[in-house]
Amino acid sequence: METQPQQDAESGSALPTTPCSVVWSRGHAYVLEGFRARWVGRDDRGRPHAITGAEMQRRGWTLTHTA
Repeated sequence: METQPQQDAESGSALPTTPCSVVWSRGHAYVLEGFRARWVGRDDRGRPHAITGAEMQRRGWTLTHTA
């Protein structure tokens, strides 16, 4: 099985733009909501959390879950 290379904001990679794309940030999965162009996930307490693409870039992100 081939794995995708890890991408993150530090390497200058652009966030995915396809609706329902999944990225990981700070140990949490976020899904791109296409009609609102925001990333939606859960915070440390399990509450819904939405952030913009610019905020996701500042926080750092990867395509794979890392420990």
